[in-house]
Amino acid sequence: MLGRTALNRGITAHRLSKNVTFYVNELASPVSRRQTKASEDNKPFILMMPWLGSRPQALAKYCEIYFRTGFDVLVVETEVKEFLWPRWGLDHGKRLLGLLNSERFVSRPLLVHAFSIGGYTFSQLLVHMSKDTQKYQELTKRIKGQVYDSLVIGSLETMAVGLGKTVFPRLEILVKHASLLYFDMFKRQTVDYFNMTINAFWNSPVTTPALFFFCENDPLSDAQALEELIDFWQKRGINVTAKKWEDSTHAGHLKKHPQDYLTTLDMFLHSLHITPLKAKM
Repeated sequence: MLGRTALNRGITAHRLSKNVTFYVNELASPVSRRQTKASEDNKPFILMMPWLGSRPQALAKYCEIYFRTGFDVLVVETEVKEFLWPRWGLDHGKRLLGLLNSERFVSRPLLVHAFSIGGYTFSQLLVHMSKDTQKYQELTKRIKGQVYDSLVIGSLETMAVGLGKTVFPRLEILVKHASLLYFDMFKRQTVDYFNMTINAFWNSPVTTPALFFFCENDPLSDAQALEELIDFWQKRGINVTAKKWEDSTHAGHLKKHPQDYLTTLDMFLHSLHITPLKAKM
C-alpha cells in the first residue's frame, strides 16, 4: 500500500484482496449528494499494474499523477508465482475480470497503466477476453486507453533476465540460468502459456489508443521487438503514441526524464477526453 503522505490528502485506501488495493480520490468527489451515485458510477479510474518488487514510495509518484487529475486508482500487484506458473496467473486474471465486472466498477470507464511485467499480468486478462469476446464486450468498450511503461518483450532469455534483475538482483546470473532451465523442463506449463499470452497481447481485443514508454538500453525490453509490436498495432488501426529514449532506466523513465514523461502522458490523457479534473500534471 501507499504511504500515509498520499492518503492524508483526501485519498482513502480500500484493500480488496492481498494484492489488490483501491484508492478512492475524495478530492474529486461530487459536491451534490444527488449527483453522487450517478457521478461515481461513471467516474473513470486507473487500473495500475506495477513492476515486480515495486516499492510503495516509487509507486506513489505515479498514483499521485492521477490523483492530481481526479482519478481513482486500482492497483493490482503481481506475484512471482503467477509468472513462474502461468496457470495461476490466468486464475488471477479471471478473478480480476470478475472484480472489474462487479457492481463497484461495472459501469465505470478505465485506463490501463502497466509497468514491466504488469503488462504480462494484463495479458492474462486479454487471454480470457479473447476467448469470450461476447462476455467481455462491455468491459472492452469501457477501456478508453492503455499505457505501457517498460513492457517486458523479446526472447525467453529477456524474461529470465527480468526475473534476476527484479527479484534476486544479487543472484542475477544464477537466477537467469535457473529460470531458463526451469522453462525448458516445464515447457508445456510455462513456455506454451507464455506464447498464448503473447499472442493475446499482439492480437488484443482492446483497440483503444495506446502509449508506450521505452528506451534503447533496457535489457528487459527489446526496443526492436517493441517497435515491431507498435508497427503491427498501427497496421491494425490502433492509434499508438511512442516515447523512446536512447538512455534511460527500466520502469524508471519518470525519475530520469520527468518533464518528457509528464508532458507525453498529459497530452495522451487529454486526447482521450476522460480526465475527471482539469488540473495540470
